[in-house]
Amino acid sequence: MKRHYAALAATLALSLGAFAGAAHADDAKPQEKCFGVSLAGANDCAAGKGTSCAGTATADYQGNAWILVDKGTCTQIKTPKGYGSLTEKP
Repeated sequence: MKRHYAALAATLALSLGAFAGAAHADDAKPQEKCFGVSLAGANDCAAGKGTSCAGTATADYQGNAWILVDKGTCTQIKTPKGYGSLTEKP
């Protein structure tokens, strides 16, 4: 009989752990689009004319390609072409 209770307790513990993990997933930090910091093929979505969506940037640090970053960090990201921008670059 004790084995039955142990198995039940283990199942309950695993279930509670799964619910706790799901609750933390909702606590995501706010994010914003950051232009000019993604590498070629690593942008999050539409990178201007000639591209359709994620992974279509044709050059590193392309000014019209963006990725999502934690809010407030974009303009602190330094690249060989300058800093990240909250607006599209030419």
